Amino acid sequence: MPITELLERNARECPNEIALVEVNPEIKEIKRVTWKEYELIESDRESHYRREITWRVFDEKANRFANLLLSRGVRKGDKVGILLMNCLEWLPIYFGALKMGALAVPLNFRYTPDEIKYCLDLAEVDVLMFGPEFIGRIEEICDDISKNRLLFYVGEGCPSFAEHYDRLAANCSSVAPEVELTDDDYAAIYFSSGTTGFPKAILHKHRSLMHSAKVEQNHHGQTKDDVFLCIPPLYHTGAKMHWFGSLYSCSKAVLLKGAKPQFIIRTVHEERCTIVWLLVPWAQDILDAIDRGDIVLSHFDLDQWRLMHIGAQPVPPSLIARWKAVFPNHQYDTNYGLSESIGPGCVHLGVENIHKVGAIGKAGYGWEVKITDENFNTVARGEVGELCVKGPGVMTCYYRDEKATSETLRDGWLLTGDMAQEDEDGFIYLVDRKKDVIISGGENLYPVQIEDFLRSHPAIKDVAVIGLPDKRLGEIAAAIISIKDGMECTEQEINNFCAKLPRYKRPHKIIFADVPRNPTGKIEKPKLRKIYCGESLVEQQIKS
Repeated sequence: MPITELLERNARECPNEIALVEVNPEIKEIKRVTWKEYELIESDRESHYRREITWRVFDEKANRFANLLLSRGVRKGDKVGILLMNCLEWLPIYFGALKMGALAVPLNFRYTPDEIKYCLDLAEVDVLMFGPEFIGRIEEICDDISKNRLLFYVGEGCPSFAEHYDRLAANCSSVAPEVELTDDDYAAIYFSSGTTGFPKAILHKHRSLMHSAKVEQNHHGQTKDDVFLCIPPLYHTGAKMHWFGSLYSCSKAVLLKGAKPQFIIRTVHEERCTIVWLLVPWAQDILDAIDRGDIVLSHFDLDQWRLMHIGAQPVPPSLIARWKAVFPNHQYDTNYGLSESIGPGCVHLGVENIHKVGAIGKAGYGWEVKITDENFNTVARGEVGELCVKGPGVMTCYYRDEKATSETLRDGWLLTGDMAQEDEDGFIYLVDRKKDVIISGGENLYPVQIEDFLRSHPAIKDVAVIGLPDKRLGEIAAAIISIKDGMECTEQEINNFCAKLPRYKRPHKIIFADVPRNPTGKIEKPKLRKIYCGESLVEQQIKS
């Protein structure tokens, strides 16, 4: 059935139970004291620090947005772009688009104006929803993107070039529109990129979204009594598909704006969170804050917290050993997935397999996996090959890119581009990435983009960007730079030059050295990794 039916079921069966909570600790501190003296004072809380909606209100808001779109000529099959930071409006907008048969198109909040325009054009987006953080970026490209495209603003202080979503939606019917939906209807387009860094538009049907909800609930056993703490951005398939477990079980979820260790622990305490999905850096930051005494666990009631799981990057076994020493009663899990496989869960470790930390696990609920050679033949156990997955959550195609689709889908199998091997017990370990994407703090960095930028520096002759292991972020970008003959350049000059890049794309390490290339002119990145890393990813993970 379409994913929208889960929302309608929850609104019908649990209308007055809390569905979503938005918590923004950045707006106002509850009390200016040290964390060792932590004390919650309800009277000192500002009204906008915390907002919540019930399942009935959630559904009504989705219906109002669906009817607003229909009133403005948007029809089934049109696309609705969503460029918002995590907020209480995000998911009702997403489901409102789905309810009237449109495709939801989430956009990365880090996109530059040019990247926003590129993605809107690639996905043929008809409506763009954006928030206050993006006014400047949208204004830069407004003349180009507003032609034959509706712009709706979400928040206070609507700019003149957009329409105010809140005011318009408030006057629309809260009754669900009569639009027939099936499992085979298209539901969403997500963006991913290859080694070139150019985004690909990933097309999914309602069937894929529903399968991801079933997978998440099966893996983590959510019930109505659970409370899921969602910290990562909702444009990311990982965040949204983990939340689908809450949707499936009709349980509360908390959207936390900010990933500081104190924010996380305080929110788990206040909201009685039972499930928390973290990235490796956040888990490390929490443990470091506890070690420093910045967080005193005895000041918080965390007994209800039952599961901590991690995804989006390789997990050091030493981190989980350290976590279990501090939180011995926590279950732990890790999930592997791609936007092409509708987010996490096509491979997962399982809470019962903590002795296999370092592996990504086995085939997830309803999924098949195999590891193949370059001829698509399954390799012997223990040999390295490309990880392939198959199941109801595999994408339909790369939208408007037949060539990339044919290279990635084969006989129903999705070729992930990740190199892996299977141990004697059937657990899968990632060995390296076939693509050169660097995963730093759960975010993908595309070396070619950074390399192209650096090559515009007048003193740089050649450059290669690779990932180096990092305890906190998993990997960091390192730039190996060859300087032109007769010219000089310092590390500080390169860092100053890179200030033009978004902070997360700036290289963390600058190395002045020759850039090796093979006879065909390709950079020999495996050689560079051997020189500067010394070991494969799996060797690093096992040693850590």
